[in-house]
Amino acid sequence: MLNVDKLRQDFPILHQEVNDEPLVYLDNAATSQTPKQVLEVLKHYYEHDNANVHRGVHTLGERATSAYEGSREKIRQFINAASSKEVLLTRGTTTSLNWIARSYGDANVSEGDEIVISYMEHHSNIVPWQQLAQRKKAVLKYIDLTEDGELDMADARKKITEKTKIVALNHASNVMGVINPIETLIEFAHDVGAVMVVDGAQSAPHMSIDVQKLDADFYTFSGHKMCGPTGIGILYGKQSLLEKMEPVEFGGEMIDFVYLQESTWADLPWKFEAGTPNIAGGIGLGAAVDYLTEIGMDNIHAYEQSIVEYVLPKLQAIEGVVIYGPKDPKKRSGVIAFNIEGVHPHDVATAMDMQGVAVRAGHHCTQPLLQHLNVQSTARASFYFYNTEEEADKFIEAVIATKEFFNHGTI
Repeated sequence: MLNVDKLRQDFPILHQEVNDEPLVYLDNAATSQTPKQVLEVLKHYYEHDNANVHRGVHTLGERATSAYEGSREKIRQFINAASSKEVLLTRGTTTSLNWIARSYGDANVSEGDEIVISYMEHHSNIVPWQQLAQRKKAVLKYIDLTEDGELDMADARKKITEKTKIVALNHASNVMGVINPIETLIEFAHDVGAVMVVDGAQSAPHMSIDVQKLDADFYTFSGHKMCGPTGIGILYGKQSLLEKMEPVEFGGEMIDFVYLQESTWADLPWKFEAGTPNIAGGIGLGAAVDYLTEIGMDNIHAYEQSIVEYVLPKLQAIEGVVIYGPKDPKKRSGVIAFNIEGVHPHDVATAMDMQGVAVRAGHHCTQPLLQHLNVQSTARASFYFYNTEEEADKFIEAVIATKEFFNHGTI
């Protein structure tokens, strides 16, 4: 079991008051907090090694390049990619998904072909495929959900056909906390010759990922949700696919030779990484991977499930609270979306913030999902390994107090 009290000492931001109350940070699905070990690495880079990478032969340039490419290797190990050539550093999950749609999608999808996603996808895993379908006159299909908000696997099998070229699904939902059976879905895609794109933004920070075992064709995730800096993320792709793909951004760093009328590209992974990269972000993400690896991803996953098993029944017991997603905590990540009947989610979030509890409110960049659920928005609490049972209790108390305030005017 994790020593959560000890781990919390690594996060200076958690030790403050908000509205005269101790902060309870439960918006981790949007952005996690950053431990001092990562902050110190970023500080050291800017104070000692700040130089451009892959260019200078001077000492600072070589140190920066070594640290940046060293992070790429750490990330390769973290997801068990076969080669560092398969690990592209991007601005985040959104950029990664757009690169796949623009490069692989434009080259491999034709009129009448099918792209399959689901109702539970984040906008970042919907809009690029909408745009691809429009460009290519392809068909975009959505996998249905069960009453509990899980993927309807029978419908998935039906929707993924011989016409399907791309299946793009999240590994875990950012709203309902559903952990999808991604290995089975990958098999469905491969059975018909389609490639599988996995949005791992809500899974890579919370569980062990082995892209070779999954047999994922592409896997994407973001640093800022896994104790790293903002503005940095990963696109994993099988080398056999990446080698055939064309870059979608052009300029410095990604070229081999520039002639007057044409150019040739650098080898993988650099042919996709145009311009000066987010060097500090890449190095910081490597430090975050070190930090999470030391804790142990299996330990993190087990602890988060124990927190959900602790808090979910307490939330379910509050009359007038509607919870979205599976009722069984074993089928969930640390994400819980809910509403209080008769109270707008923004009012819920504001009232809870007055009690020091930070939760999200809105559509969570999942408008098709909320339309499917027949709601306009929800409140969302999302837990991470540094959240305690005491904070879970404070969350429940804040929900009850918020409900009482809007029903009876007292808090």
